Amino acid sequence: MSFREKSAWVMGAIMLATGLWYATLVAHAPHAPVIGPLIPYVLAVIVLSIVAQTVLAIASPKEANAPADERERAAIALAGKWSGIVLGVLAISACFTFVVLPSGTMLFHHVIGALIVAQLAEYIFQIYFFRRAI
Repeated sequence: MSFREKSAWVMGAIMLATGLWYATLVAHAPHAPVIGPLIPYVLAVIVLSIVAQTVLAIASPKEANAPADERERAAIALAGKWSGIVLGVLAISACFTFVVLPSGTMLFHHVIGALIVAQLAEYIFQIYFFRRAI
């Protein structure tokens, strides 16, 4: 397994865990100020990402410093394309939800949720395309 695939697995797990945590925070206080659940979520993602990437880089320093090869660049680009589509669909869904349930706070949380799911989708697509060997 390449360094970038390991990184995608770890970052996907971090996004899944923190995304579920964010959803739980929002579900317990849906009309609380938006900054309440957002700050701990962002801090958790930053800290966990730094720790995870540092551990991966220490475990295999040569791979961490190596540039992405042609196959990895193609997989990352294709994953970015598909995750952008996921983001677009979910952002439009959030807007439709706002029309039905006009709450600016929930619109904000839906858009943040869309960003989280799209980032998770990007890591899942990267893993899929790395293993598929495009």
